[in-house]
Amino acid sequence: MKKILVTGGTGYIGSHTCVELLMRGYDVVVVDNLVNSKKKTIDKIRQIVEMNAKLSPKSQKIGSLEFIECNLCNEKALEHVFRTHKFEAVIHFAGLKSVTESASQPVLYYKNNIGGTLNLIEQMLASDVRKIIFSSSAAVYGHPHKLPVLENFPLSSSTPYGTTKLYLERILTDIASANPKFSVVLLRYANPIGIHESGLIKEDPHGIPSNLAPCIAQVAVGLRPELIIYGNDYKTADGTAVRDYIHVVDLALGHIAALEKIKDAGVHIFNLGTGRGTSVLELLRAFEKSCGKSISYKIAARRELEVGECYVSCDKAKRMLDWVATKSIDEAVESIMKHINQKTR
Repeated sequence: MKKILVTGGTGYIGSHTCVELLMRGYDVVVVDNLVNSKKKTIDKIRQIVEMNAKLSPKSQKIGSLEFIECNLCNEKALEHVFRTHKFEAVIHFAGLKSVTESASQPVLYYKNNIGGTLNLIEQMLASDVRKIIFSSSAAVYGHPHKLPVLENFPLSSSTPYGTTKLYLERILTDIASANPKFSVVLLRYANPIGIHESGLIKEDPHGIPSNLAPCIAQVAVGLRPELIIYGNDYKTADGTAVRDYIHVVDLALGHIAALEKIKDAGVHIFNLGTGRGTSVLELLRAFEKSCGKSISYKIAARRELEVGECYVSCDKAKRMLDWVATKSIDEAVESIMKHINQKTR
């Protein structure tokens, strides 16, 4: 049985990916420091897999799941993980991810995201683990010169968070160049949205969420008084910022495709998104449609360095990974509202 190390596996995207790995028979070891997630997510992953297994053919092999609380910046703890397990590959989600927080605490982001990843790479090389799938971001394109964004576009960054992704892409590229057997898959995400159909795993950070969709949902059910929309003077159809929103399950399946389809050494880069842009107001209207009422909002000034419009081309992923996003914005919104309504009843 192939064993996969998933860093940040109790997080939003990581937990959904763990479900898909386990259902395909992979043994999974999750390493997470729980700085922005919860240990109970592991039990929820197991619960989903057990429920799914009952509906699957009896011949299907389900993988095992182990959780280790560990900060990647702790070299000795990470060394112990690799000393006690033999991994086929690493899927690397772990890292701080708030764009706004990164602007006010850049040292924290550079130290955590880059330092932790360097420790991870050192242990991979020492243990002869030669494949890593890296959770990158469309943020590495900065302010794109045209849309949709292709993988060969110039790279830049307008935030410390995006810069950590950009630097780590370069570091991993250099590692692959120096180690001819090393395989690096860089997955540049659009904006994840939605939750698993079970409602058991979701975007569940400590404190106020930093992403747009859960903020809108909280306003819709009265957990927050109103949504703050930062800027309505962008050069977009309704003046609000435009992003590519991808259902998190589609995104998780993109990682499975990268794991199984990419066999060669070297650096392989793919955008994962829908190829379509949705504005803040369009997303808000989708939530209003789902909950059947108006959602209160107010306009504030643009946030510094914010990109006005970004959506990605996924033709390369379709061609080489046989992967496409299949779930719509409305499906993603419905999944969120179904869960949050159950929670508040």
